[in-house]
Amino acid sequence: MPNKKAAIKDLRQSKKRQAHNVRIRTNVKHLYKDVEELIKAGKLDEAKAAITKFQKAADKAAKTKAISKSKADRKKSTLMKQVYPKQTKSE
Repeated sequence: MPNKKAAIKDLRQSKKRQAHNVRIRTNVKHLYKDVEELIKAGKLDEAKAAITKFQKAADKAAKTKAISKSKADRKKSTLMKQVYPKQTKSE
């Protein structure tokens, strides 16, 4: 346990920040799973609507450094590839 007043305050702040970040990360994970389930069910229209919510949450989490920017980008990219498969040129 910390002995100095400043260290005690820092511990309190750290616990609050950790709880806040956990809530944000959990929300991002749930939104990611929701989009994946919609894709597996074949409901692409609903998945496209849900993916915008996920993108917004992931960007916000990356901005506040609850998750890394690379992780947010990687998750968004993975979902976009599933929702919008690569189209081939028909010549």
